[in-house]
Amino acid sequence: MNKNYPFFLTFIVCLLLNSTIQAQNKFTIEDVIARARAESPSSKRTQTTKETRYWEYRTFRARYNPQLAISGFAPTYSLSFQQIIQPDGTKLFQPINQTNSYTNLGLLQPIRWTGGTISANTNFNYFTDIARNSKSWNGNIYNVRLDQPLYAYNAFKWDRLTLSLKFEESKREYVEQLEFISQNAADFFFQVIRAQIDEQIARFNLANNDTIFKIEQGRYNIGTTSKDKLLQVELQLLKSKQDVAQARINIQNASLSLRIYLGFKNDEPFELILPEIVPLFDVNLDEALKYARQNRAAYVAFERRRIEAESDVARAKGSRLSSTLTASYGLNNAGFSVGDLYTNPQQQQQFNVGFNIPILNWGRNKATMQTAIANKKLNDYTIAQDEITIEQEIITQVRQFELLRLQIEITKKSDEVARERYNVAQNRYLIGKIDITNLNIALTEKDNAKRNYLEALRTFWTSYFALRRLTLFDFAENRLLYTQNE
Repeated sequence: MNKNYPFFLTFIVCLLLNSTIQAQNKFTIEDVIARARAESPSSKRTQTTKETRYWEYRTFRARYNPQLAISGFAPTYSLSFQQIIQPDGTKLFQPINQTNSYTNLGLLQPIRWTGGTISANTNFNYFTDIARNSKSWNGNIYNVRLDQPLYAYNAFKWDRLTLSLKFEESKREYVEQLEFISQNAADFFFQVIRAQIDEQIARFNLANNDTIFKIEQGRYNIGTTSKDKLLQVELQLLKSKQDVAQARINIQNASLSLRIYLGFKNDEPFELILPEIVPLFDVNLDEALKYARQNRAAYVAFERRRIEAESDVARAKGSRLSSTLTASYGLNNAGFSVGDLYTNPQQQQQFNVGFNIPILNWGRNKATMQTAIANKKLNDYTIAQDEITIEQEIITQVRQFELLRLQIEITKKSDEVARERYNVAQNRYLIGKIDITNLNIALTEKDNAKRNYLEALRTFWTSYFALRRLTLFDFAENRLLYTQNE
């Protein structure tokens, strides 16, 4: 029998397996990432969060717009005995049978610079005494009112500073989350690739070990090999069958995890294409740090946290003295009809300043103030440490990235050398120059070299998207991933 016949048969089997895979859907890493960013459950949650933050910001902005509202109550009816004080000071219980209604139309405008409010109102009150058959109207033709806290905490001012930063922060977080989704999708992608490669290796090894077992059986029958070596090869064949079964389980589990992450709703088989061509670009550390400071949501959050700490100090300071200025001017009148209200209306004016000054509170105000100041200092220290942590993460990522492409080149060359060495070892085994132990060593080195190359590719792609997330800059395409007008 031709010695090379079993290996020719193995080659045919591999071709048939490959033709079966060719009929499946094929996806590149770009396809998987695009699907993850557009349709995965994670992307939909991220999009929903973005929309929620947008409408929260719109609600905040609406607080500063004029508010026009009508209020009051419909006619209320009352029938009862009530105590009425007479001119001489005596009290009589008189029957009361009346209706009363009230309507107010008001325009309210917050004053963001001072924290006060200004309003314009017009209202009418209609009263009917059924028992005495009398009717009357009274109301304010118009009334302009100012309510202004003095020396108080201005919530409008601080909200305007912090909430606009929160909205900007949320937009940048959205882009960062998309890059995080890309990074996770790349990791799931390579988990499936690893399972596919392991299955190919297991099938190849099974076919080879089956052929070697048959060769060893022939040698044993003619007395050129020992029973020990035959059993060793048989044991290797059984292990190969076990590896194929385990590889099938692993590829099913990895594929299921990828389907769940991408939101696939069918069980259609697919094949992933190994991305051996990686983008060529250089990463400058100073530029990476610059883009991170300009673009990352964390740096916007640092500024927001500083302002919030200052806001807490201002709130503590404003709580020490409470005073409010109230001033109003308008025209009002009363009459037996609506028209009477507009006949010679009388001026209505009001001005007062209310205050609440604590005289003795046993140091509570001082303690509140000092607590706010201490918290601000702690916040400043924490922000400084967080900035260092982010910068160190970027520095580590950039320095690691400089070695990744070299690692790919080394592991790819190692893969090629290991495959060639295995072919040589295989041929030498066929002619009896080496034993099965040395052939198995060459086989193991070949498989490990392939897996190391695959791991180097996985590390490169996940690090690439991690770098994009950390800087919001794509060094491969030399473009910003976020601009403020988005």
